[in-house]
Amino acid sequence: MLHRAGRFIFIVACVMFAVAGARAQAPMAKPDLGKLADEAQVWLGDLVRINSVNPPGNEAAVAKYISAIFQKEGISYEVIEMAPGRSIVVARLQAGPLPDPANALLLVAHQDTVGVDTKKWTVDPFAANIRDGYMYGRGSIDDKAMLTANIATMVELKRTGARLARDVVFLATDDEEQGGSASIKVTIEKYWNKIACAYALNEGGRVMVKDGKVQYVGVQASEKVAYNVTVTATGQSGHGSLPRPDNAVVHLAAAVEKLGTYQVPAQPSTITLRYFEQLSKIEDDDIAKWMRALEQPERADLAVKHLADESPMWNSMLRDTIAPTILEAGVRVNVVPSEATANLNIRLLPGHSIEELMGQFVKIVNDPQIKFQLAPDSGENAPPSDLKSPLFQTIERLTPQEFPGAITVPLLGTGATDSASLRLHKVQAYGLEPFPLIENDSSRVHADDERIPVDSFHKGVVFLYHVVSDFASTK
Repeated sequence: MLHRAGRFIFIVACVMFAVAGARAQAPMAKPDLGKLADEAQVWLGDLVRINSVNPPGNEAAVAKYISAIFQKEGISYEVIEMAPGRSIVVARLQAGPLPDPANALLLVAHQDTVGVDTKKWTVDPFAANIRDGYMYGRGSIDDKAMLTANIATMVELKRTGARLARDVVFLATDDEEQGGSASIKVTIEKYWNKIACAYALNEGGRVMVKDGKVQYVGVQASEKVAYNVTVTATGQSGHGSLPRPDNAVVHLAAAVEKLGTYQVPAQPSTITLRYFEQLSKIEDDDIAKWMRALEQPERADLAVKHLADESPMWNSMLRDTIAPTILEAGVRVNVVPSEATANLNIRLLPGHSIEELMGQFVKIVNDPQIKFQLAPDSGENAPPSDLKSPLFQTIERLTPQEFPGAITVPLLGTGATDSASLRLHKVQAYGLEPFPLIENDSSRVHADDERIPVDSFHKGVVFLYHVVSDFASTK
């Protein structure tokens, strides 16, 4: 009996080994990326038509759409409810019989969008209208284009039977725009075992088009830290016909004027210095000389001034920034209010102290009627990602193949993304927004008439697929 049992086990093992070997040798189908990009354009349009403005988010409707695609394609996925009406989607393509988080690559994008003022748009922001080669709509760039490109990459890897050397994990997040109880912080706290990874690709980078061609691929390797500070002015309330010197509105206005025009001294990070060093190789000579001068002590201050005047983004990359965003005061046109408030949206360079900056505010304003309070919705102060990692090097290598003449530069993101939470979990997270965009289109993120060139969307889908498939095929 033992002899027969042993022979049976041996035969089963041989069959399993043969099947595994056949699978390993099975030819990988050639990807049809033109067809994929066309399909992805349809998916993007459908996703833009799903109103997922946050608040309230309504990500469950987006998650339902994504899960239908994965179910059709035979991709293993899971929909997890984070709150009523809010769900995330997790999917995984495994390289081996068991998950391998130590080498896995996470593709992450968020499903929610910021709000819209429909009166300021020239089209319906949730119709995904195509006009003059552009798809218009809230989320058409931020972040449903990236979300769609991630979906497309997963689909094509599955269709072609890609031979993966590392797991590729998909995550569609909730609440990125508000950072509340359904955000990636909560996802990591509750479900890290489902998305654990060593590397991640997310929004936050840029493929910059200048003079009709791609100039550079900017890969976000770090980001500024967001804070909000409430400025409150108090004074004696009274009738509008009896002006007083302690009018809270007047004191608030004076404080906001001082803080809104105050420029924190520049302190460029290592990543920012590397960004300008690389960019100086391809920029016009007049600008390039100031980029190179940043590391010359005797010319650095003048270089900062020239570069800051050239671009609001460059200014923000070089220093901590302060932007007044909301003013509130008064209940009647003929009543002097006893209180007036303003919000300051502050973006600090990683490692900088908000307490020290608020201490400076007190000195700058120098008004006992003004008080400052830090809001509880602070960002995360995360370490930078490695500029020598295999994933960063893969992007560097593929950039000139996808966009001849373009270079790869590291970016310090001036906005906040989900990558900070991942970096705090020792993930090498990078922002790679793969769609070639001119400055005018890139600046429409969170603005009126957000749009993406259809041709650029197609190119971005192909670029992201090449990066992921190349990186996922090696370990």
